Amino acid sequence: MPELRSSIAAPPGGVMTDEVGVITGALDLATTCVDGAVEVWIRYAGAEEWYRISAADCHLHDPRDHEALHTALAAVLNRP
Repeated sequence: MPELRSSIAAPPGGVMTDEVGVITGALDLATTCVDGAVEVWIRYAGAEEWYRISAADCHLHDPRDHEALHTALAAVLNRP
């Protein structure tokens, strides 16, 4: 499964997850793309457990856009 990862610093107010609510601080962002279906995951930097970012999953018309989408998400979310 193609996976891309980035290290980010949470924006003011943190990042809302489905499992544990808001998380803040130094985070790892990961996106996966299978047949255009994108899942977006976040975790505390270096932690084992990943959480889904609320309402962030989407479907790409062209799976080749996965890297561009990941880069855009990292840029939006990385706001120390």
